[in-house]
Amino acid sequence: VRIHTRHRLTSVAPGAACFATPSGEVTVSPDAVLLALGGASWPALGSDGAWVPWLCAAGVAVAPLRPSNCGFDVTRVGADGGLIAGWTGHFRSRFAGAPLRNVRLQWPLRDGRTAGQAGEFVITDGGVEGSLVYAASAAIRDEIALRGHAVVTIDLLAQRSPESVRQALAHPRGSHSLSTHLKARVGVDGIRASLLHELLPRELLNDPLQLANALKALPLRLQSARPVAEAISTAGGVQLDAIDERLMLKAMPGVYCAGEMLDWEAPTGGYLLTACFSSGVA
Repeated sequence: VRIHTRHRLTSVAPGAACFATPSGEVTVSPDAVLLALGGASWPALGSDGAWVPWLCAAGVAVAPLRPSNCGFDVTRVGADGGLIAGWTGHFRSRFAGAPLRNVRLQWPLRDGRTAGQAGEFVITDGGVEGSLVYAASAAIRDEIALRGHAVVTIDLLAQRSPESVRQALAHPRGSHSLSTHLKARVGVDGIRASLLHELLPRELLNDPLQLANALKALPLRLQSARPVAEAISTAGGVQLDAIDERLMLKAMPGVYCAGEMLDWEAPTGGYLLTACFSSGVA
């Protein structure tokens, strides 16, 4: 027997399950209980992680719920060398909500290697989010937990080789402004040009070789993940060694877990949904 309810399970005792409903508590004695209570992202829709302390109290090992497929806040280096949270007001007013398309993001991995992927992401009021950032979110989150921050790099000219960019910017600017020079030589303007001014010191902007290198690997410092309530999904949950091969809780015979409340995470979209549905079928 599967119990389908939109109301919270308040306790589970051997052979019985007690649910809190609008008409009061209801106790049932099912052959089996299947819990598919979700993670803690988007709590307004019901997945608020309220089940965590209940299962912990019953002796179930639960890893802390953390944001996954999420955005991040940025920090910048100020003129005095100190760190400043978020974008400048000028950049934020012009580009918050704007996409940065056809770029390549590269991020660090735990073993010292790096990973990279091409795509697009979005500038937010205080940082970045979007599909390309979500793809890297688990590794970025773990790097922040390890070092207190993560530095990723953005290839703003993913379709061009580093050598072609260096050659293009080696041409003398003459009387042209830097903005005109960048647009004429490498087609960089708008959000890309503004991002350079946002993240690079003036002396580097005026050095053709360093500017060319930055266009191919612009460093972006990410300080923290956005709150779990804003995340698309969560990592953490019921640890896999707390369930058997049938997904039954070892500490609570007859009680099974499925979906995002288990301790795993996947890229957003089809992978996440397919894994949740598959564990439900199992």
